[in-house]
Amino acid sequence: MDLTPKYYLGFILGSLIFFSCSSTTRYSRADDYSEKDNRIKSPNVLEVETGIASFYADEFDGKKTANGEIYDMNSLTAAHPTYPFNTLVKVTNLSNGKSVEVRINDRMPQFKGRILDLSLAAANKIEMVNAGIQEVKVEVLKWGK
Repeated sequence: MDLTPKYYLGFILGSLIFFSCSSTTRYSRADDYSEKDNRIKSPNVLEVETGIASFYADEFDGKKTANGEIYDMNSLTAAHPTYPFNTLVKVTNLSNGKSVEVRINDRMPQFKGRILDLSLAAANKIEMVNAGIQEVKVEVLKWGK
C-alpha cells in the first residue's frame, strides 16, 4: 500500500469529520450557578445578584420616577442603578426567605453594597420595613426594553 500525501490528507479529513460528529453535551451544571454569588439559579432566571436593599415611600410618593411614571408607594416596583426600565425581578429577603416580584421603573444613587430600592408595598411583602435595609437576592426574570 502506497502511503502518499493524499492518503494522509484523506485520513486527517476523515478523522476530523468523525470526531466533530461525536455527541457532546451542550449543557453543564455550571450553567445553573451565578458567578456573582454561587447560588443555584433556575433555568428561567437570567441573572442573579445579591446585596442590600432599602425601600422608599412617603417622601417620593406621587413624584415622577426616572422613567417618567408617577411613583406609587403601594405598587410593586423598584429602583435599580443599571437594569433597564420594565425589567421584572424576583426579590428574596435572605433573612426570612420571603419573595416578591417587582418591575424596575426608577433609578437610585449608587451606594456601596446597595443594589435595590423597593417600593413600600414590595418591602412589606418581604417583611423588611422594620429593618429598613435587608440583604436580598435579586433574580432577573425578564429584561426590560
